[in-house]
Amino acid sequence: MEPARYVHREPGEGCLATAVRFPVRVVVLILVVPVRLLWDALATAARAVDRTVLRPLGRGLALLWRTLVLRPVAWTWRTLVVLPLAWVWRTLVVAPLALAWRHVLAPLGRGLARVVRGLGAGLWWLGHRLVVVPARWLYAWVLAPVGRAVGWVLTGVVTVLAALVRWIVLVPAVALWRYLLGPVLGALATVLTVVVREVADALGHCWRVAGAISRAVGRFLGAVLRRLVAEPLRWAYRHVLTPLGHAVRDGVWRPVRRALRGVRETVRQTRREIRKALFGTPAPERRSAAVPPHREPGGRGTRTLGSSTTALTKD
Repeated sequence: MEPARYVHREPGEGCLATAVRFPVRVVVLILVVPVRLLWDALATAARAVDRTVLRPLGRGLALLWRTLVLRPVAWTWRTLVVLPLAWVWRTLVVAPLALAWRHVLAPLGRGLARVVRGLGAGLWWLGHRLVVVPARWLYAWVLAPVGRAVGWVLTGVVTVLAALVRWIVLVPAVALWRYLLGPVLGALATVLTVVVREVADALGHCWRVAGAISRAVGRFLGAVLRRLVAEPLRWAYRHVLTPLGHAVRDGVWRPVRRALRGVRETVRQTRREIRKALFGTPAPERRSAAVPPHREPGGRGTRTLGSSTTALTKD
C-alpha cells in the first residue's frame, strides 16, 4: 500500500501518484481479501475440529488403550507369569534348599567341626611330645653351649682384627693426613683462594671500565645521531612540513570540502524536486503551506465528485 504521508489528490500533488494509487489499491484489495477470508475460515475450522473432534477422540483412544490393552496385559503378567514363577521358585528351589540345610548340611557341618577339634587336640599333644620337648632338650644341652663357644671365638677374632686394622691402617692414615696431606692441601687451598679472589677483582674492575667506555661511546653516537638526524628532521618538520600541511589544509582541503558539501546539497535539492514532481508534495509540507501561521484552518467544503474520499483512495 502507499505510505500514509501521501494523501488523496490535492493541488500541488504529483500526477503520477494520483494515476498509480487507485489501480494499485484495487488490485491489492482483490488479491488480499479472498486470501484473508480463506485463512480465517481455515483457522476457525481447525480450532473447531481440534476442540470438538481431535481432543475427545484422543481422550477416548487413551481410555480404550488403558482399558483394553494395558490393564489386561498387566493382569495377565501378574496372574500367569509372576505368581506361577514365584510359586515354582519357593516350592522347587527355596523349600528343598532350606530342608537340605536344616537336616543335612548343618548336622554334617557340626559333626565335621567336632572331628576337626578332636584331631586338633590329639595333634597338639603329639606335637608337644614329639617336637617341643626334644627341641627344648636340644637347645639347652647342644645349641646353647655351642653358640656360647662360637661367640667367644668370634669375639676374640673381631678384637684381634680391630687391633690390626687400627695399628696398620687408621694410625698411619691419621698421621699421614695430620703431618703431610693436611698442611699441603691447606697451602694449596690458600693459594687457590688468593688466585680466585684476584681474578674476581680483576674481572669486576675490567667490567666497570668497559661500562664506562660503553657509556662514553653511546653518548658520542647519540650526539652524532642527534646532530645529523634528529635535529634536521625536527627543523624540517617545524619549518617545512607544518607550514606546507597548513597551506594544503587551508588552500586545498577546506575548499574541496566546502565544494563537496555544496554538491551534496545540490543533489539533495534536485532529488527533492524530482520526488515532488513524481509523487507530489508530502502531507506535512502541503498542510504547513495551506494554513497560514497564527490562523485557524477553514472548514471542509461540500463533498463533490472531484474529491477523492472513497475507501479505496483515502488513507
